[in-house]
Amino acid sequence: MRYEIQGEPMPVVICYLNNGEAIKCQQGAMSWMSPNMNMSTNAGGGIGKALSRAFSGESMFQNVYTATNGDGMIAMASNFPGTIKPMDVSQMPIVAQKSAFLASEMGVNMEIFFQKRFGAGFFGGEGFIMQKFSGQGTVFLELDGSIVEYQLAQGQSMLVDTGCLAAMEASCSIDIEQVAGLKNKLFGGEGFFNTRITGPGHVWLQTMPVSNLAGAIRPYIPTGA
Repeated sequence: MRYEIQGEPMPVVICYLNNGEAIKCQQGAMSWMSPNMNMSTNAGGGIGKALSRAFSGESMFQNVYTATNGDGMIAMASNFPGTIKPMDVSQMPIVAQKSAFLASEMGVNMEIFFQKRFGAGFFGGEGFIMQKFSGQGTVFLELDGSIVEYQLAQGQSMLVDTGCLAAMEASCSIDIEQVAGLKNKLFGGEGFFNTRITGPGHVWLQTMPVSNLAGAIRPYIPTGA
């Protein structure tokens, strides 16, 4: 499979498939495609996998598109301003924010990733449930705003504002750290907690979590007269 990503800030990934090759994607992700792409909707591994996807913020069913009678093309667009990030999970599983999945090659597996620490799940902004991708191939993730990447060494940490962690290699760990000082908590505008990410591993940070975007435009939304 070949692919290209076009457009900002509402990107689209265009995938070119060989005859017989298939790609799976989130329901409603397809924007346009060649007429020889055959669509099949299924639970993608049975009811257990379907429920797992539902808990991680995705629909229970997935669409599989297969190129038939020759090579095919399919395009899948992002649902909000941000970045479509391709990630190869063959070398290291990836843990991503809830609802990040857009599409992937057939060899990629998605499962629930539970936060092991209560505090990180409750206060860290990423929630108790995230998505974990493993197997063979490329997964395309929908991330918020622009993406900045860091490679953390063993034991190296970084403090991240709530919701700014988009994805990380599964070798990383996350916890929460309380903002020091009562005045900082009450008047600093950064909340009471930050997320601490500890390496080793690669980290992808997002500049505009969709919750922050919603908060920024809320004052401009007309209310009832």
